[in-house]
Amino acid sequence: MTRVKFQLEPLTCPSCIKKIEGKVGEIGGVEEVKVLFNSSKVKVDYDEEQVAPEELKTVIEKLGYPVMA
Repeated sequence: MTRVKFQLEPLTCPSCIKKIEGKVGEIGGVEEVKVLFNSSKVKVDYDEEQVAPEELKTVIEKLGYPVMA
């Protein structure tokens, strides 16, 4: 397993957590997703043979949460 962390723009509501964790958690190869509301970070444990970090980032951004560089 590999872990990647994404820094998001500040989250404004707790429901954002469920939305991100639910959608990213559906991706094949993702073992665990944790959204840290106070710091606006997303931690994802995943199998690098099944999914790439760029794919995870794309899903998060398509939900409307820009990932900061």
